[in-house]
Formats: sequence, structure tokens, C-alpha cells
Amino acid sequence: MGLISRSIKLTAYSGTAVVGSFFIWTRNCKIDPLPPSDYLWNSPAHRAQNPNGNATVNDILVRKVPLSQIHPRLLENKGKLVEAFCAGVWGGIGFAFQRAYLARKYQGPRTAHQLWSTDELRRSTYEVGTEMTDHFKVIEKTDDRIIVRCGDSPLKTGVREADGLFEMSLAVKKEEGVAEFYLKSLFFNGLSGNKEDKPMPYWIEWLHQQYAKLLMESAIQNVLG
Repeated sequence: MGLISRSIKLTAYSGTAVVGSFFIWTRNCKIDPLPPSDYLWNSPAHRAQNPNGNATVNDILVRKVPLSQIHPRLLENKGKLVEAFCAGVWGGIGFAFQRAYLARKYQGPRTAHQLWSTDELRRSTYEVGTEMTDHFKVIEKTDDRIIVRCGDSPLKTGVREADGLFEMSLAVKKEEGVAEFYLKSLFFNGLSGNKEDKPMPYWIEWLHQQYAKLLMESAIQNVLG
């Protein structure tokens, strides 16, 4: 299953155990397969990291929030809302257990340039090249999208067995009075020549989806006024 599956299994078990009302808390999250037209499929990163077009585990999680509930300063300047959303994913309670787990295993002199503390993760603006907890690296950033490579150490720069892309993005819909927040995932084995086998079994995929909901709700708390 590789690093992705082990990490998802461990963090999902722990995260859902900590949050007593998990399914009530995440009831507003809607999760579906990633549409074929989505940018992530044809992104330069996916083409480079999954050169054989191997099977993926993929999904998109959508959460709508009224604009009236979002902190006004995040709507004043382009790019600030997606930065706060991203900081909420990595610096929030949803990622807390995985952050601590990865710190115990991988924090040291080789990874000293990476973000490790909750404070660092909350304050970062997630510029391209930013590395977090020896497991994530920002590879693309716009005013409404931040894409992170995941699945293994960012110190491994080539095609990898355990690999994936994680996108945090949003759309402000003023005519509807809402902002839509998106968490998108693509997990794959970049080295295998087998185009049919998914990189994880169904039950690990289900756990990943529950963990994504936890990350989403944790991140939303960071953008509210």
C-alpha cells in the first residue's frame, strides 16, 4: 500500500476517534469522483509524475460557506482567502495528529528547512517550493488554487511509487453570496506499469475520504469571521 495508505489509515483512525461528533460535523461536505474535465488531470505535475497513466484514487470534496461568514479581510485582496484556507488545512486540528506523527519520524537536520510547527503552518503563505513535514511540497499556486505534491518525501524528486496531488482551491460566487471550497485528491503509483490496479483498496480509500472531510472542516474554521 505504500506510505500514502499507511499514513491515511493511521491518521483517519485517530482523527475520527478524536472528533466525537465526526459525521455530524462533516455533514455539509459533499464528496464525488474528480470530474474528467478537472484541471488536475491534465496538470503538468500529473503528466510528469504519472507517466504511464496508471489508475488513480481520486475525489473532490466541496463545501459551501456564505460570504457573510467569511472574515472580511480575506475577501479584500486576491489570493488571501486561498492562503488562509490552505493554512487551515495544514495548521488546523485535522492535520494535528499526522503532523506530530511525521515529526517524530522525519524531523531532523535534513528536513530543517521544512515547516513543522503548528505556528509555522498557520503563518505560511504557501509559496511554490514550500515543503511541509517531509511529506508535502507546494508545486503550483494561483489566486484561487494551491497544489501540493504528496505521498512521499519531497526530497525524492523523480517519479515515485507512492505519489499524489492534493489541491486546495475555491470559487467566490458573489451572485449567490457564497464561496465554494474544494479539496481535490489524486493518488497513484507512478512507477508501476499496471494501468488497472488502484494504489489502495476500497476501505483505505473510504478512510481517506473521511480524513479529507476532517481536513476540510478544520480548514473552514480558519476562514470564518
